[in-house]
Amino acid sequence: MNQLEKLDRWIEGHESEMTEFLVKMLQIPSVTGQEGDIQSFMAKTLAENGMVVDVFEPSVEELRKHPAFVEPQSSYEGRPDVVGVLRGAGGGRSLLLKGHIDVIQEGAAENWTHGPWSGDVEDGKIYGRGASDMKSGAAAMTMALRALQQSGIRLRGDVTAEYVMDEELTGNGTLACVLRGYHADAGICCETSSMCVQPASIGRIWFEIRVKGKSAGIQKRYEGVNAIELGYLIQQAVAAFERTRTSSISHPLYPDMLSSIPCMVGSFQSGSYASAFPDACVLKGSLATVPGESSAQVKAEFVRFVTERAAAQSPWLRVYPPEILFTGYFAEPPEIAVDAPIVRTLIEQYQTLMQKEPAVSGRRGTADIRHLNQYGHTPTVIFGPGLTEQMHANNEWVYQRDYLNAVRILAHTIAAWCGIAE
Repeated sequence: MNQLEKLDRWIEGHESEMTEFLVKMLQIPSVTGQEGDIQSFMAKTLAENGMVVDVFEPSVEELRKHPAFVEPQSSYEGRPDVVGVLRGAGGGRSLLLKGHIDVIQEGAAENWTHGPWSGDVEDGKIYGRGASDMKSGAAAMTMALRALQQSGIRLRGDVTAEYVMDEELTGNGTLACVLRGYHADAGICCETSSMCVQPASIGRIWFEIRVKGKSAGIQKRYEGVNAIELGYLIQQAVAAFERTRTSSISHPLYPDMLSSIPCMVGSFQSGSYASAFPDACVLKGSLATVPGESSAQVKAEFVRFVTERAAAQSPWLRVYPPEILFTGYFAEPPEIAVDAPIVRTLIEQYQTLMQKEPAVSGRRGTADIRHLNQYGHTPTVIFGPGLTEQMHANNEWVYQRDYLNAVRILAHTIAAWCGIAE
């Protein structure tokens, strides 16, 4: 029996153990801002796997000096990054595996048939907040490394596994790892990809639009300018901007542009009292970009379009245009070549193991590969078991079989990329 056959036998014989590991991760709440407990669990796991473990709290002061920094909503005290390094025997290519362990808020309990922290396994699905986004991916890369080690395989190249915090709101966790000096010849980010191979992801730009009307007493409301009515015109302008973009932009990895680059208002706030005239409103939303676009240019086009569209609809807005700010989350749209060596290696292993071609697409969500590609000198592809359509969903789940298949594909890809020592 050769080494890869031993690897497959170990994976086949430890499916229950691998499932239980993901279940344990799901049972540890790790909403962004509360990552301490799960990071202690991950650090302990990596140490037990024989890896060199680095646990560190990102420095906001240092991160703030970087152009990709996004202001966090809370302190990073007690919220470390965890990095494990598996040293190779030498002579092979290095690989970086990346996952984030923070998840979004779970929401109201009554919206969950299976509890958000249950880790229930039923009818081939594993349930819980983060099941798809992206604890299944983080668990898969962890179990792939365990499978390689416990089946007796020693790699030639080094493997670095990053488990980062604050991905959902800033991406600063990954940026902190870049600034700490972690890099490799290539990387695999195990984000939600529905088992597709994804060399690209969209960018995201949050915006805030402030609109001022004219105040008036409720009895003489006809002398005022209603900010709610103005805000509705702004919302229509934003929707028109989306229609313009989806009909004029193309990218080979994004054939369905309507679902790929949403631009919408997600929050509308106006008025302070039921019997008071609304003289101001604030709209908040986001727009997406595809690789190859200039974020600065898209921002400028958005401001021009919304301002001109609003002015055409309202004499008031022509004189008092909306104030448009870009604040909060921001992500550039990264991309590596479809025929990049790490992409080819991943596709080849998928083909061999699954006996079919993987779908190759662009991720319709942002990802931290933007930091790895642009600043970390680590060309990185996305591949993970989580379903894109399950991101942030109530009753979030992942297919158990996808998770177990991802472990096997990742283990073989690591071995193929890094090389096996004799």
